[in-house]
Amino acid sequence: MNLQSFNIKATAQALALGMLCLSQTAFAQNAQDAQIEKLISQMTLQEKVGQMAQITLDVIGKGKDRYSSFEPLALDTAELNKAILKYHVGSVLNTANNRARTPQVWHELINQMQAVATKKARLKIPIIYGIDAIHGTTYTAGATFFPQQIGQAATFNRNLVREGAEIAAYETRASGIRWNFSPVLDLGADPRFSRQWEGYGEDPYLGTALGLEAVKGYQGQLGQNGEIDAKHVAACLKHFLAYSAPASGKDRTPAYMSEQMLREYHLPAFKAAIEAGAATIMINSGLINNIPTHANYQILTKLLKEELNFKGLVVSDWGDIENLYRRDHIAANDKEAIMLAVNAGIDMSMIAYQYEVFCDNLVALVKEGKVKQERIDDAVRRVLRTKQQLGLFKNAVEKQKDYPKFADKTFQQAAYNTAAESITLLKNQNGVLPLAKNKKVFVTGPNANSMRTLNGGWSYSWQGEKVEDFAGQYNTILEAIQNEVGKANVQYAAGVSYKMTGSYYEEFADKLEEAVAQAAQSDVIVVCVGENSYTEKPGDLNDLYLSDLQTTLVQRLAATGKPVVVVLNEGRPRVISRFEQSVPAIVQAYLPGNFGGDAIADILFGDVNPSGKLPYNYPRYPNSVSTYYHKPSEEQKKAEGMYNYEADYNPQYEFGTGLSYTTFKYSNLQLSKNKLKVGESLSVSVDVTNTGTREGKETVLLYLSDKVASITPDVKRLKGFDKISLKPNETRKLTFTLSPAEMAFIGLDLKPTVEAGDFEVQVADQKAVFVCE
Repeated sequence: MNLQSFNIKATAQALALGMLCLSQTAFAQNAQDAQIEKLISQMTLQEKVGQMAQITLDVIGKGKDRYSSFEPLALDTAELNKAILKYHVGSVLNTANNRARTPQVWHELINQMQAVATKKARLKIPIIYGIDAIHGTTYTAGATFFPQQIGQAATFNRNLVREGAEIAAYETRASGIRWNFSPVLDLGADPRFSRQWEGYGEDPYLGTALGLEAVKGYQGQLGQNGEIDAKHVAACLKHFLAYSAPASGKDRTPAYMSEQMLREYHLPAFKAAIEAGAATIMINSGLINNIPTHANYQILTKLLKEELNFKGLVVSDWGDIENLYRRDHIAANDKEAIMLAVNAGIDMSMIAYQYEVFCDNLVALVKEGKVKQERIDDAVRRVLRTKQQLGLFKNAVEKQKDYPKFADKTFQQAAYNTAAESITLLKNQNGVLPLAKNKKVFVTGPNANSMRTLNGGWSYSWQGEKVEDFAGQYNTILEAIQNEVGKANVQYAAGVSYKMTGSYYEEFADKLEEAVAQAAQSDVIVVCVGENSYTEKPGDLNDLYLSDLQTTLVQRLAATGKPVVVVLNEGRPRVISRFEQSVPAIVQAYLPGNFGGDAIADILFGDVNPSGKLPYNYPRYPNSVSTYYHKPSEEQKKAEGMYNYEADYNPQYEFGTGLSYTTFKYSNLQLSKNKLKVGESLSVSVDVTNTGTREGKETVLLYLSDKVASITPDVKRLKGFDKISLKPNETRKLTFTLSPAEMAFIGLDLKPTVEAGDFEVQVADQKAVFVCE
């Protein structure tokens, strides 16, 4: 056989094998679809509507009412049977009494539910259990907690984000739970917003890149028909769309923006995650242009399901269908609210409590012709496919022994690594940091001796107020510093403390004068300030400045003349301009999780070289909150005759800021061509050299500026990044590819557009220009 004949035969065999694989895949998919369609054909209307209902665990827990449960937690058999056998409820979520449970308890509870659903119910359809496991398995005692997403974003490390999601998925499955309400893909462009810390920062490109890694980490390598294996979970993208952009900056309040802005800044992360196979999506609790998103047919059906071709499950947020009536006043009653939401495209209602209202009214609406049977079937099809994708029909019960690596040391090391790479050194005058280990250190501030503040909200409880009940084995910042240099070298006084009132807090002076006097006797002062834990409405605020008491504490400490290191432990950048100039060193720790204290101490004393970068602009004033990718008109120059120069674009620290204990030099920025046709890609390379004396990690950020466009362009946009580690005197060449998609903007026709003209590439202090023709 000659070579040509061999190649022809081999090609034919490969094609035949490929066709066989395709046909087998199609057959398997058709078989799965047929199974779902058969099941739908057998279901009564009541059974279908039940699959669209989701309730919180307290509803079926033993207790005096459905809003709380007795402890120790146990299921109420009568309520469980009512929910699953009479109302055919298809999903349960959350924990009971707002408190984490052990893996053993989770398995017992969920196995009881599945036993009723799969053995007693007529069609034996398993339930799907959902949880907010947003930086680890939030409601499982002993689970591995990573930094919150804002801290993960500061690592600019795709691998760490993906690894963290994989570990969270594993430990969620180890808890018997298969559906995770994460990641948050809301664009965190407003520091006033109480949930900014739940996302990946202000930049659309960064949020898209890291959101993709999170989805891949949660769901793993999907099977040929989209199956999610036993070590992974279904991801849930939150919160579609523009939830994080309310005009007031407060949670669940209206946003006002053009569709062009929606598509340019808020849509990319969701679009990419959907294309990557994200299984489910949760809807924005607020309003866009005066229309509640839960009732917005254009967004939920026309954009999400038709244009983006999302085939997965669309779930409401907590109680947000009834909010159409009770809060937003676009419905006259609950029944009308249900009609609006389901017709708009909601597939499952996170009812939480009054599931009978939802189920009974939706059945009536179908019978009255106000909700079409086809819409119900479409919603149920999506619910059942998600259950099928998770293998619930084959095996609804997890076995705890199948997850022996729960809380494994390798998982904990990964959480520490992420915390260490997230911490961002913002200021280091005169080389104050790293600290010498023979110095007398005074530690103070309300966040110095608190595990709650290190973790933030969604940590063992909704607001994080129960953290101290579960996290005693980990180190606070104070304890980690004591471990670093010995208790004899560390003195502590709070100065300012948080006073708890239920789930909320207020601040009070805690022997502030004594703390200042004691600080004056030390060699160096470490003051840990920021915020206590919060999320959602309880985190709304009226003043972005760091609190008056904490500001006073820092100012008094700075007046002692001792070197002051400020450690910021906060979910959003609280304004620090009232004391920033008076302190030589500032470290941003975000919400680093259970291993944050250890990581902070290692940064302070030089065991770890800091490498975090800000994933947002840190504002200088509460009324100056522009993103780094602002419009040119926001930069008012003195030569232009403007009078209030203080009102110029002036962040305290800009997106991408982050110092190291070594230094880096950029050189030799090169483009593959200086002219290219619209639609062509461009290769960009740059050399990075470690010019310091110790090994360090550097995040290389590539920005692109469209110099002239039919819509005023942003001054620059991130279009590429990579994180590298360099030894002293080591140089590495990095190469990026700018595709047409990276050069495009959303035009007036609401489509991605690349226009001819000049573009500028910037990497650190290196710049180059190319022309699109």
